[in-house]
Amino acid sequence: MKTSNFILFSDCIPVKGFNRSIICDTKNNTYFFIPNGLYDILDKYNGKTIDTIKNDFNYEYDEIIDDYFDFLVENKLVFFNSNPNLFPKINTNWQSPSLITNAIIDFDETTHDYKEVIKQLETLKCSYIQMRFFKTIHLDFVKKIIQYLYSEKSRIVSIDFIIPYYETFNIEELTELITQNSRIHALIIYNSPITKSYNSINRNMGYILQVERNILNEKHCGIISTESFYSNINLFSESQHHNSCLNKKIAIDKDGNIKNCPAISQSFGNIKNTTLEEALQHKDFKKYWNITKDQIDICKDCEFRHICTDCRAYIENPENQYSKPLKCGYDPYTNQWEEWSTNPLKQKAIQYYGMQELISKTD
Repeated sequence: MKTSNFILFSDCIPVKGFNRSIICDTKNNTYFFIPNGLYDILDKYNGKTIDTIKNDFNYEYDEIIDDYFDFLVENKLVFFNSNPNLFPKINTNWQSPSLITNAIIDFDETTHDYKEVIKQLETLKCSYIQMRFFKTIHLDFVKKIIQYLYSEKSRIVSIDFIIPYYETFNIEELTELITQNSRIHALIIYNSPITKSYNSINRNMGYILQVERNILNEKHCGIISTESFYSNINLFSESQHHNSCLNKKIAIDKDGNIKNCPAISQSFGNIKNTTLEEALQHKDFKKYWNITKDQIDICKDCEFRHICTDCRAYIENPENQYSKPLKCGYDPYTNQWEEWSTNPLKQKAIQYYGMQELISKTD
């Protein structure tokens, strides 16, 4: 193999951080930690032979280089071929014919006319919806929404339901609901007595997740954690050019206000008297759509930046739209995670957003 050219699989994409790098395996939705030295080798020598690398390093680091490639081969990140020009890098351009690709709809005491909302989302060619319920709802209401999608032959291909735990919780009933309705991507039950994941045997079906954490309102948005990392080519490509959370997103908060995100204060009308298409035409609606992680303070030095979500609603410095997400506890300069809400440097922003009571109740 030393005399043949090594080639990084095109769907395995390295991302360099301040102290370490990762390889994003966008086909298998996973990632691998690598030292920055290996990133530099992959960046400079992809398509070359291992002997070429060793020669350039005057054979001083043969053992380390061999260890690097043992790791790459073992994890099926590289292959060898004498014609590397036949294997170009993957195209990370991103585009969508949809005016809106995803939407969040919050429900509280007010129940929105979900049929009318879905019709308007169809006009915008939206495909993904998340519905969050801050008050207990009957499962029959969820079933009605799903039945409506099928009866109208909706273009909505994926829908998440985030609902509070209820006394008659029945995992068998929820499993049957997901089994019979492939459009359901996730059923997340918060304020549960336990945290437990029920992964579907069929990869084409959705999943059920119970979480102990309570969700009182939209202020619980924006938490950055490894649980929300997605290493797929769609998110990775979109992240190169747009904001990984807010691009082509529209939301209706619990009071019916139309926003880019329910947690953002600026509203562009109310669903009772403004259409989603009208709100989308406002000059400020797309304000955050093109802020990438490569532009955001601290995030631009983070190895996770292209598999991570982002939050512009709650940031460390509210006066700087390029500030790091407030609810991220990761430090790319130390590679350590900490509880974000106890960080003394974040307390001023926590007070600004009025989260003191919320934090005391949830931590």
